[in-house]
Amino acid sequence: MPEERHVTELPKCSGQDLSGEFLIAPSPDDPNLTREVSGIDHEGRRVTAYVVAERPLTIFLNDQEIVTAMTVGDHPELLAVGYLVNQAMLRRDDTINSVDYDEEGEAVIVRTERTTDYEDMMRHRIRTSGCAVGTIFGQVMESFEDTELDPDVRFRTSTLYSLSRKITLQPSLYLKSGAIHGCALCDGERVLLYVEDVGRHNAADMIAGWLWINRVNASRMLLYTTGRLTSEMVIKTVQMRIPALVSRSGFTAQGVELAERANLTLVGRVRGRRFLALAGTQRLVLDVDPAKVPDDPPTSIRKGAVRQ
Repeated sequence: MPEERHVTELPKCSGQDLSGEFLIAPSPDDPNLTREVSGIDHEGRRVTAYVVAERPLTIFLNDQEIVTAMTVGDHPELLAVGYLVNQAMLRRDDTINSVDYDEEGEAVIVRTERTTDYEDMMRHRIRTSGCAVGTIFGQVMESFEDTELDPDVRFRTSTLYSLSRKITLQPSLYLKSGAIHGCALCDGERVLLYVEDVGRHNAADMIAGWLWINRVNASRMLLYTTGRLTSEMVIKTVQMRIPALVSRSGFTAQGVELAERANLTLVGRVRGRRFLALAGTQRLVLDVDPAKVPDDPPTSIRKGAVRQ
């Protein structure tokens, strides 16, 4: 186990703070998250470009090493807590005594009041399609099957369009360098959190960590992701008890099947006025004429800009 450097003050919000927007937002100007490198383009010209950083982060639960994730390195405490929550290793009634982040040792140690031992469970890993190698454990599917999502909540398509535009135009590492995924937690037309990482599952875990730490009920919220709507993303969304998952990207068949089983609203290919819903469509209220919705501005699809 690495040497403990400091105990992190976990990011908590009061009820008043939750009335705001972008409580956590991307940090495209943080020099620790990108590197400027030089090369040549297709015409042989010398150019410089920003590329995202990628570093290992080992997560410990008490004295047990759980996993090493590849991450951009933003919000490691939220990532660690959220990963443990989404793997059903942290329970809703658990008490966290401390979260120790060792930046030099590239590790986070989460210490709980409850004694834990997941050695046997960790022998039953399921490799997923997540970027930077995703992993889930067998018992996660048991809790997935037992989770009931709110059947009565509704989402207006005007809200989907509004949220998509806000998230797309928000300054981000995605616009600065590309090669990264983002997840946003949305409440009505407000974007509460928008986080980014090299893997979409990491970004989802950060949101799960924030929800757990702040004891926020997400049963009427929406999760937006820039990545594919895979089985892992569906499972994590259901674990957080969020009834809708939306993406600018596409679907996998297993993701759609699991969404149908969980009664999760699944909306993909959200671009400008277009989208495709393949599960939980009864929650959508078509309240706006798509012809009146503007296309995304050109700057919203700029990725990995280079300079001569």
